[in-house]
Amino acid sequence: MQEQQPDYDAGEVEARWRARWESDDPFRLDVDRLQPEEKFYNLVEFPYPSGEGLHVGHVYTYCGADCYSRFLRMGGKKVFQPIGFDSFGIHTENYALRVGEHPMRLTARTIARYREILRGIGIAWNWEHEVATSDPSYYRWTQWIFLKLYEAGLAMRKEAPVVWCPSCLTVLANEQLEGDRCERCGSVVTKRVMMQWFFRMTAYADRLIDGLDGLDWPEVSKTLQREWIGRARATEIDFTIAGTDRTLTVFTTRPDTVFGVTFLVLAPDHPELARLLAGSPHRAQAEDFIERQQRAAPGEVLKERGIFIGHAAVSPADGREVPIYVADYVVSGYGTGAVMGVPGHDSRDFEFARAVGLPVVTVVASDEAPADGAYTGEGTLVESGRFSGLPSTEGRERITDWLAEQGRGRRATHYRLRDWLISRQRYWGPPIPIVYCQDCGTVPVPEDQLPVLLPDIAEFRPTGTGEAPLASEPSFVNTTCPRCGGPARRETDVSDTFVDSAWYFLRYPSSDVDDRPWDDDRTRRVLPVDLYAGGREHVVRHHLYARFVTMALHDLGHLPFAEPFPHLRLHGLLIKEGAKMSKSRGNVVNPDDYLTQVGVDNLRMYLLFCGDWEEGGDFSDRDLKGITRFTQRLWRLFTAPAPSGTGADVAEIGRTVARMEESLERLKFNTAIARLMELSRWLSDHREAFTADQWREAMRTVALLLAPFAPFMAEEAWSRLGGKYSIHVQPWPRVDRSALRTSDFSLVVQVNGKVRDRVQAPVGIAEERARELALSSAKVRDHLGGREPRQVVFVPDRLINLVG
Repeated sequence: MQEQQPDYDAGEVEARWRARWESDDPFRLDVDRLQPEEKFYNLVEFPYPSGEGLHVGHVYTYCGADCYSRFLRMGGKKVFQPIGFDSFGIHTENYALRVGEHPMRLTARTIARYREILRGIGIAWNWEHEVATSDPSYYRWTQWIFLKLYEAGLAMRKEAPVVWCPSCLTVLANEQLEGDRCERCGSVVTKRVMMQWFFRMTAYADRLIDGLDGLDWPEVSKTLQREWIGRARATEIDFTIAGTDRTLTVFTTRPDTVFGVTFLVLAPDHPELARLLAGSPHRAQAEDFIERQQRAAPGEVLKERGIFIGHAAVSPADGREVPIYVADYVVSGYGTGAVMGVPGHDSRDFEFARAVGLPVVTVVASDEAPADGAYTGEGTLVESGRFSGLPSTEGRERITDWLAEQGRGRRATHYRLRDWLISRQRYWGPPIPIVYCQDCGTVPVPEDQLPVLLPDIAEFRPTGTGEAPLASEPSFVNTTCPRCGGPARRETDVSDTFVDSAWYFLRYPSSDVDDRPWDDDRTRRVLPVDLYAGGREHVVRHHLYARFVTMALHDLGHLPFAEPFPHLRLHGLLIKEGAKMSKSRGNVVNPDDYLTQVGVDNLRMYLLFCGDWEEGGDFSDRDLKGITRFTQRLWRLFTAPAPSGTGADVAEIGRTVARMEESLERLKFNTAIARLMELSRWLSDHREAFTADQWREAMRTVALLLAPFAPFMAEEAWSRLGGKYSIHVQPWPRVDRSALRTSDFSLVVQVNGKVRDRVQAPVGIAEERARELALSSAKVRDHLGGREPRQVVFVPDRLINLVG
């Protein structure tokens, strides 16, 4: 064939079609006319417009979701794919502090910049439904949701030990930690006791766990949420405090070991501790320990593991008195804040007992028990009174029943989940709509006075005193009580950014509605979300919060569904040079440079080809060049003169359509592109056999197959081939699928002789194509460690072994 056609001019083509699409907006939807059976709500997590700009990882996520939505449109769905900006919160405010600019002015500019980038990457957004969480028309309804939860007893203010970030100068929710560090700035956190606002998420613990069974979510997401909520069904046991009629209740999953208790341990903030220390000669030493422990960072181990408080507890099993300690390894956030010390059968108890010189008693015997240390497995009960000789599993039930009969124990359920701490001592967030009146107490702001506007103040920096910057603004703080009309003070904390994002998906369809948070009819038409593309880092944060808020609003009669995201998929991480992209490593890829160099379509296709979208991939300039060569080959096919052959067997085209459709349905964009590459080579090799009409129809099919991945080139090719505008509203190619599946087989891919993946391949695939297909697997590339294979062993239609 002729090879002298001009190269594809991505810049010119993309600019021309972008202008046309913005003028015509072929993706605009009338949400008031959508029917539930035809709509598809395709949601991506909206970005923080911090000013640092989108990096290529965002583009990777959005392009995958957009590719799928374009495929769905070609299948007849009316896709709703909105975008907006999570523009309130610490992330945005911290950036404003770094650059020395007021967040109110900075955010307006960064949103404009983000909007420009998001328009430039070829995503078919429904821009008419854009939201920004810092817009009063949005946060008015964030405040409304707070009031609804407050009225239902699900929002409350209480004093509690909290996590404090010394860099962000605010409290954090437990979900906002990564180990002992703030997930926003990376600083090691400390602890404080403060009066804060909480949402009673613990009231929904069972439903949040049980509801996971009915969700189409990755198993890792379900597991992470179940473990975070941490439901444990076990036994509560009451120990009497010696010489008193008061009791301490412990929570244990091993009641079969109660005869092995040699001490009790209390958390430093246990509610009974202050009474026990009153008058105790150990009070000063214990209070000093508690103070140092509260100042310690999470995970920090003090020199003293615990302090004896001068009291003993009476074991309900055999009446022995055992000493009571306050220690650093017990927390009030789980169980009862009191632990029975069984050093023979708990590793932490064993370490503590050794550190303070307490005895170790064995009550579960087993041949597998270590000579020195705690045995935590199952066995036969010994030294356990009437229960000796029982298997420990049976002993758990029998001992629990016995304690219950004596009124000294009971079966119980406890949770790791804590109430959601939502108040922040920062400026850039929605003011919490509460006032405090000397006569009336805590009073919610009436709905007709919303929004409580965030004032434009000069001193917006966090103070670190425990009070928010708004506390220093008398014009904001001083107000009148909505109930009695007397003088009152406003709440000066703002709510956390995760409150803003816990409901944004509800607002999108109704973004133009002014007098209510969402229109009921639109909500029934569009929601719940059909597919949510999310990040793993949000599974026990945003995804959990959104589920709680949706359930609560459903129970209060405001929503017709209880689960916001019945179908969730986690996108993988894009890495560079073998590491996750981060500014500290200096390996963040700015998409702007690549958009200028190679164009939108090439960047989109490369990102979707570099790895399985749900697993991630490694960004490489070298591999990007391979994609640009591929699109140039495609362009030469599109623009080549029609051949004049006698007729070709076009079954391979039908097989490719079917294979690509299967890959797209499973979000396997990389394998779909690999199929298209194979088809382009086949067409080049067999071009001369095609009639002119066959070739024209083949090229129209190729353009349709290309459309979800490279929307600009596909639109240009379709136009040149005489297709009706726009290609993106045309149907997906139809094919007779019977007898096509037999042409595929599962190619076993080995690395150094070990099976690392299996990929679908056409029967008769050549070695070079099998090698390319194998290297399109992220698993295979990971096991090669970024190296090119030194040797390839290929068994036709069976396996390929890449030797690194």
